[in-house]
Amino acid sequence: MNLGIFAMPLHHPDRNWRTVLQEDREMIILADKLGYSEVWIGEHVASKGEPITYPLMFLASVIGETKQIKLGTGVINLPHRHPAHVAGEVAMLDQMSNGRVLFGIGPGGLSCDAELFDHLDGDERGRMMVEAIDIMEYIWTSDPPYKFDGEFWTVSIKDAVIPYLGVGEMGKPLQKPFPPIAYAMRSPRSSASELAASRDWIPIAGNFIPSDFVRSQWEGFEEACDKLGKKANRNNWRVARSILIADSDAAALEYVHAPDGMFRFYFRYLFTLAKMRGRPGEPDTVAKAEIEAQVEDALKTMVIAGSADTVLDKLIAFRDEVGHFGTLVATGHDWDDAALWRGSMRTLAEDVLPRLAAHAK
Repeated sequence: MNLGIFAMPLHHPDRNWRTVLQEDREMIILADKLGYSEVWIGEHVASKGEPITYPLMFLASVIGETKQIKLGTGVINLPHRHPAHVAGEVAMLDQMSNGRVLFGIGPGGLSCDAELFDHLDGDERGRMMVEAIDIMEYIWTSDPPYKFDGEFWTVSIKDAVIPYLGVGEMGKPLQKPFPPIAYAMRSPRSSASELAASRDWIPIAGNFIPSDFVRSQWEGFEEACDKLGKKANRNNWRVARSILIADSDAAALEYVHAPDGMFRFYFRYLFTLAKMRGRPGEPDTVAKAEIEAQVEDALKTMVIAGSADTVLDKLIAFRDEVGHFGTLVATGHDWDDAALWRGSMRTLAEDVLPRLAAHAK
């Protein structure tokens, strides 16, 4: 079993931007030293709470300070950028990192970003995402002249091609035919499962969904693969969870349930966005009460926290409930207590994961 890490990342908007960016870099560098196999970094443009505006640039900044960890986007919101730009930049990052790129993609789920780029129609964003990846795969596997006529973009280089100078030819990734593509799923048995299965994308189960949804997601993906005559490989499945290891169960629970703590802010942020999607303004009193009830439930059911032995027991129970998966993806949370989080990452990698992997055999 492999161990990865995913970070939106999500920070309190009052925190200094430069500071949290540096902490997020330190998290990746430490993960590399501890043997984490991969990191996934999110993208949001119009939220101080999720302050990495372009993960490809951010991930490029750690190439020279890491040795083996794969560098994943989690995710690039494809409708908001021209696919030719993204194709060129992903290819360059893959070359610079010696083939360490994992390419997580999505249609863009943050309302403020959708409003910023005037892509408010969710169904349309879904079609844009698929067309964008079609264009990118075409660019990565073709030589000029290029010609692609889509619903949203037209890509063409046919006149300005000078082969012996390289003019008109776009660069290709080091990995062939292109880096592995990943797609995060939320709802069980959804169209996302069918899309990921049809395109041979890596399925990822998010960290903020109930465990029964995680199990159903795989069942839906497996059913979609069966319909296509494909064999779903559980070793490719990434499953994310919020995990905190402290010196004692009491210390972990105190941190998780702190009234003004990071975990509470994390889930309040997520559930507020979900509640208010497509609605202007802030939630009213009734909506806030519903959100707080969701937060309390999430702290109890979506966070795996405690001493090393307690976390191991909870991870074994979780794994037994959802079935085998190839990579456990721990959530990279805000380092409001940097020493606590460094210790948690280390203990998870060096103590808990080996014992979990032995159980999973």
